[in-house]
Amino acid sequence: MPNSQSPLTPILRLTAEKRPAVTYAIWLLVLFGVLLVGAQAWSAWSARQSRLAEHAAATSNMAGALASQAESTVRIVDTVLAGVVERVEHDGMTPAAADRLHSHVRNMVGEVRQLHGLFVYGADGSWLVTSLERPVAGNNADREYFQYHRNNPGRGVHIGKPVRSRSSGVWVLPVSRRVDRPDGSFGGVALGTIRIAFFADLYGSFDVGKDGVIFLARDDGTLLYRRPFTDSLVGTDVRDGPVFQMVRRSGPVGTAMLRSKIDGVVRLYSYRHLDKLPLIVATAQSKQDILEEWQQSSLLMSGVTLLVVLLLVGVGTRLVRQIMIRDELDAELRIAKADLQERNRELTVLATNDGLTGIANRRHFEDTLRLELKRARRTGVALSLLLFDVDFFKKYNDRYGHVAGDDCLRQVAATLQAKLARPTDLAARYGGEEFAVILPATGQVGARYVAERLRLALMDLGIVHADNPYGVATLSGGACTYHGTHGEEVDPDTFVRRADALLYRAKANGRNRICSDLDSSSLPAQPSLAI
Repeated sequence: MPNSQSPLTPILRLTAEKRPAVTYAIWLLVLFGVLLVGAQAWSAWSARQSRLAEHAAATSNMAGALASQAESTVRIVDTVLAGVVERVEHDGMTPAAADRLHSHVRNMVGEVRQLHGLFVYGADGSWLVTSLERPVAGNNADREYFQYHRNNPGRGVHIGKPVRSRSSGVWVLPVSRRVDRPDGSFGGVALGTIRIAFFADLYGSFDVGKDGVIFLARDDGTLLYRRPFTDSLVGTDVRDGPVFQMVRRSGPVGTAMLRSKIDGVVRLYSYRHLDKLPLIVATAQSKQDILEEWQQSSLLMSGVTLLVVLLLVGVGTRLVRQIMIRDELDAELRIAKADLQERNRELTVLATNDGLTGIANRRHFEDTLRLELKRARRTGVALSLLLFDVDFFKKYNDRYGHVAGDDCLRQVAATLQAKLARPTDLAARYGGEEFAVILPATGQVGARYVAERLRLALMDLGIVHADNPYGVATLSGGACTYHGTHGEEVDPDTFVRRADALLYRAKANGRNRICSDLDSSSLPAQPSLAI
């Protein structure tokens, strides 16, 4: 594991902070795709609702127009009937009056296209006057409209249930009025009939699509007409159908999407109850017809959206793949860079540290000494140098072997390194069994003190050395101090030779001792090196 000062630390930190670009890219593509599909879905839904709303308004307007035409048709027939009733009640039914009335009703049927026939029935239901060319013997007392007027004294118009005409055999809508005698008693019925097929002609111009519907019914649920016209449906009861259920819920006017009870088709219905007549008109367009154009455009837009999404997926896949390749390359480069930095660190250590002892080597020592001498000269602060030699080391190797000798040197180096109190102090292996210590900002007294402390520290280890008079491994050392003088060039070799001379003096005086500038009066004086 690299320590906090390792060159790998920034790389590991940056790697930990690096965001997963592939994941972000995938989420971005998914989000964009979802937004695109969502926007298309929302647009399609809005267009659908708008189209339904437009057709709801159109069918509602159409229902109003259909109701107006139905009411106009009935009112025209009722106006003719009112005139017939007035003639009967005023002129009576004398032969002359009957002839004039017969001529009148025939003219009315010929001129009023809504009319299929005009009839006057007596109080017993017998045919009195008709619009037919020849008199017809018959009785209509069994008809619903006849019984209604006989039992109701009201003078208003009555719209009966559709019947097959006894004179022509076609389906007709009976529109009738009561005829009273002078005393107010029931005197008969005036009837005008409208062909059911007339409504097919009347509503034929309205476009409700191929599956659209128009129907006209009495408000009791009796179906009068339904487009597309089917003869068998005339007169059927549709009270339980969806339109009449909606009428009961919503009132005389309404619009809703309903499923037909007759054919099961879902349609948009709009209905209108006539204001003063018991009739309901409804029109409807099938949901399929309304949405067919929308479905085609939506399908086209969905196809375009799908194509865009597929292109997005294709491009996104390539993009993600490129990001993955880039990340893999980045990872490989980071590993290579980390490995290179580690190797550089190792090379730096090999270049500056001694391979056997792990402390600074001679090259690092010489570079550091040169820099510290320049600093001392520039600042005027003292610089001290210690040189040590392991006493009788050759004999140690001869007795214990070179492996033990190497281990002894490692212990000496470790002791020197451990006992230096300041990070600016440098312990180095100078060569063989010789070691050097650079002490920046340290005077002669301090240098002597440090040297003695290191010498005693080695003795305290108790490394057995039978060929040493002390029985353990010991050090001899020389301590030299330089007092920086501004402008004076300093020769590192001279400084080292001074320390080396003090070292040899210590060895000549019996070893296991330190000689320093403090007791070096017998040595030749060196510029700026003495006290």
